[in-house]
Amino acid sequence: MQLTRKHEEYWRKNLRMTSILLAIWFFVTFVVGYFARDLNFNFFGWPFSFWVGAQGALIVYVAIIWYYAKYMNRLDQEHGVAEED
Repeated sequence: MQLTRKHEEYWRKNLRMTSILLAIWFFVTFVVGYFARDLNFNFFGWPFSFWVGAQGALIVYVAIIWYYAKYMNRLDQEHGVAEED
């Protein structure tokens, strides 16, 4: 079965968004986490490195999931493959 141009466009957009969000995840998890110890200042009464590890990264992860779900719902509707409510 050959994919139509519409299917190829759908998957290209999906893979591009997934790549961008994975790059953000990588940056928050490894880059910011690695350098957070060098950022010695208090943030809301806690050391910034603790805040990044315990709270900041989790907030970013939830935002990534929320944005991906919203984006994919819109993309599904745009390409006519949305689930019925």
